[in-house]
Amino acid sequence: MQLPIYLDYQATTPVDPRVLDEMLPYFTEKFGNAASRSHSFGWSGEEAVEKARKQIAALIGASPKEIVITSGSTEGINLAMKGTAEMYGSKGKHIITSLVEHKAVLDTAKHLEKEGFEVTYLSPDKKGRISVDQVRDAIRDDTILVALIWGNNEIGTLNPIREIGALCHEKNVLFFTDGTQAAGKIPVDAIADNVDMLCLSGHKLYGPKGVGALYVRRRNPRVRLVAQMDGGGHERGMRSGTLNVPGIVGLGAACEIAMNELEKDAQHTSALRKRFEDKVTGALDHVHINGDVEHRLPNCTNISFNYVEGESLIMGVKDLAVSSGSACTSASLEPSHVLRACGVGDELAHSSIRFGFGRHTTEEEVDFAADQMITAVKRLRELSPLYEMVQEGIDISSIDWSGGH
Repeated sequence: MQLPIYLDYQATTPVDPRVLDEMLPYFTEKFGNAASRSHSFGWSGEEAVEKARKQIAALIGASPKEIVITSGSTEGINLAMKGTAEMYGSKGKHIITSLVEHKAVLDTAKHLEKEGFEVTYLSPDKKGRISVDQVRDAIRDDTILVALIWGNNEIGTLNPIREIGALCHEKNVLFFTDGTQAAGKIPVDAIADNVDMLCLSGHKLYGPKGVGALYVRRRNPRVRLVAQMDGGGHERGMRSGTLNVPGIVGLGAACEIAMNELEKDAQHTSALRKRFEDKVTGALDHVHINGDVEHRLPNCTNISFNYVEGESLIMGVKDLAVSSGSACTSASLEPSHVLRACGVGDELAHSSIRFGFGRHTTEEEVDFAADQMITAVKRLRELSPLYEMVQEGIDISSIDWSGGH
């Protein structure tokens, strides 16, 4: 067993060796530009890209012509949201999203508000889920887009995407979902799930960083987007720029492996997650699993350890690569916006840690990680006067800390 142990699979994944093998020739002997139409170097590049497009489309139940290659999900989100706003802005200026989206969606929504669009931010239930009824109540005559995450990157909660998509179609509103954590982890079928646009990213499914895809539906309805990057008209005019052939080949290979091993990967990671959760909750009191334990990604758990501080806890488990629920977005010590939106208090949010399990994680690593967490929490709680008071049956919430009477 090698230390440190990587348990941050929501942040990124290692490139699968099988993916790297497919990519390597496209850096050296097969180096052609896929847009060079006049010789065999270009043709072999184009052929490789089209094969990858088929592999990406197959993973999400789409047609290869509906796949636009991007640099990753952040770009896909920008293209989907800004492209829709520009294309359909004359029809309406209202967009619906939620408070538990990835920052890329929230920041794009804020940008669109400055451009004169009105955005409704739905609040999730305590488990981080948005309901169909909430979307139904929020849709207006001038709503042009609903943008909701499929699988949450912090707590793993899954939204009822198929039902929300059906409602959007019924109301003639476009539906975009951030599928970054879902694609390759759970079954995704863009058509059956009533999705009009979906983004995914190579490095979340054992492919390379810096490459992703945006699915854009071609019929019932046909979605049209205004390009956010102008140039040589690549990607059917939606996204210009010389294609990153080795990256795209890697993304395609990663999608094919994820599709073939979806069931196996899901069983493997969810069994490891259960093992980890059982060990930790069995040994410690005052721990809370965040999110929706029924509707969630198989490979993610987010746990609050009351009466300890997340940052000091992470410092206390140096042999584990995990991330704190208070994701220090640009070094701000704000607690996680996702946990806050779920109604988790700041104290508890600050004591939350996300654990991600992957294709390469072993039982031995999980057992070691659980033991490390249990030891660190117990040690920190010994130093915590709050924990001592709770053990003595004192209701902390009733204490007046101001020193007044």
